[in-house]
Amino acid sequence: MANSPQARKRARQGESRRRHNASFRSMVRTYIKKVDTAIAGGDQSVAATAYNEAVPIIDRMADKGIIHKNKAARHKSRLNAAVKSMQ
Repeated sequence: MANSPQARKRARQGESRRRHNASFRSMVRTYIKKVDTAIAGGDQSVAATAYNEAVPIIDRMADKGIIHKNKAARHKSRLNAAVKSMQ
């Protein structure tokens, strides 16, 4: 438990930052699921469009430190490979 005023303030800041970052992580997961759903649907053009929408979001969150840059690269690589193998 935070006892000093400084520690209480840091706890408040950390909690608000955690909520803010959680919404960003959720957004990344949503875009990834959209690509997965499009791939499962079987239409390559829809899947490619969803992938092209997801890539900038994934990159932006990696730049902000919401997800690790290697995790972002791994997701992009696997999604791209899945889209390309749909032919």
